Amino acid sequence: MIPLRDTQRSYSKPVATVLLIVANCVAFLYEMSLGPHARNYLIYSYGLVPDHFVPRSLVTSMFLHGGWLHIIGNMWFLWIFGDNIEDLLGHGKYLLFYLACGVAAGLAHLVTNLGSPVPTVGASGAIAGVMGAYLVKFPRARITTLVVLVVFLTTFDLPAFFVLAYWFLIQIFSGVGSVASSHLTSQGVAWFAHVGGFLTGMLLILILPTSGAYQRRRSLPW
Repeated sequence: MIPLRDTQRSYSKPVATVLLIVANCVAFLYEMSLGPHARNYLIYSYGLVPDHFVPRSLVTSMFLHGGWLHIIGNMWFLWIFGDNIEDLLGHGKYLLFYLACGVAAGLAHLVTNLGSPVPTVGASGAIAGVMGAYLVKFPRARITTLVVLVVFLTTFDLPAFFVLAYWFLIQIFSGVGSVASSHLTSQGVAWFAHVGGFLTGMLLILILPTSGAYQRRRSLPW
């Protein structure tokens, strides 16, 4: 299932979400401008590598990606779900929320991959936090989703709760399966980083106060 768009109304411009997307794209284009040796050096220097952990990598790894499909998928999910959480929290608080989810995701990956020499990069953990927050705050929103039925493609308007809970369960089962098969980063995917980011987002959105501007905007007649 691939989410295409949501029906949840946003009452402000997603300035921070756009800035995050631009920052990720600029960093990725810089990666692509490097030769193979320099690119590998960048990934190992600023990616998250458990067996020689550097604290800064918890943040820098969020802005690096492993390929075109990786960044396109991540930015697409951020665009769909990020604007509503930014609207709810306000621009500054949303940025801190995003980074906190990414850091928590990185720590979850470290704990479940102790000693691994494989570098991990990507915004997936932070975006998983945004998705977790969306699940808590907008479970009844409708998500237009592309679904593959054997050889046919079709779309369904599905409840956000179903789409996001389904995605989360896949991360858990895939993570457990990767551990059981002794491949902690199966196919290069940091499953438990996604789980850690998602749960952190669910928790933080319950703790952080809603922006006063959001409350005022919702009360205005449109």
